[in-house]
Amino acid sequence: MRGALISLAFAGLGLAGCGFTPLYGAPGVASSLAAISVVTPEGRAGHLIRGHLDDAFAHRRGGPAAYSMELSLGEARYPRGVRIDNVATRYEYVLTATYELKAQPSGALAKRGSVRVELTYDSADQPYASIAAQQDAQDRAAEEAARRIELELAAWLAAQRG
Repeated sequence: MRGALISLAFAGLGLAGCGFTPLYGAPGVASSLAAISVVTPEGRAGHLIRGHLDDAFAHRRGGPAAYSMELSLGEARYPRGVRIDNVATRYEYVLTATYELKAQPSGALAKRGSVRVELTYDSADQPYASIAAQQDAQDRAAEEAARRIELELAAWLAAQRG
C-alpha cells in the first residue's frame, strides 16, 4: 500500500513538469463559453440541442453575450434492418449541426464548424414504442452534437488564449 502511494506521488510530479494544462484549466475558457448566446432553428431537434448547449455552456444570466452562435440542423433517418415482409426494424438517425460563431456586437465571423452524429435505434411494431424510440434517438443525437460543439469551441477558445 505504501509503495503504491509513493509511486502515485512520483507520477503526479512527472505530470506537473510536462506542461500539461487541462482544457478547462486554461484561463477564460469557461467564462467565454458562458458568454455565448445560442440561436437555434425551430422544431424539436432545435429545442433539444439548445437545452444541451445551455447546460454545456453553463449560461449565467444577466451578462452581455461576447459571441452569438447560429445553428442550422439537418436530420435524416434511414431504414437499416428490414424484415422479410419489408418492414424496417432498425433505423439510422443522422443529425448534422452547422454553426457560425460571431463576435458581438460587431457580428464578425469568429469560427465556423460542423458536427455530424450518427446513431441507430430499434423500431417496434407498436406505434407509441416506435415514436418513443425515435424521440430518444433524437435526444441522444442532440446531446452528443452539443458535447462535440462544446469541445470544439473550448479547444478553439483555449488556443486563442494561449
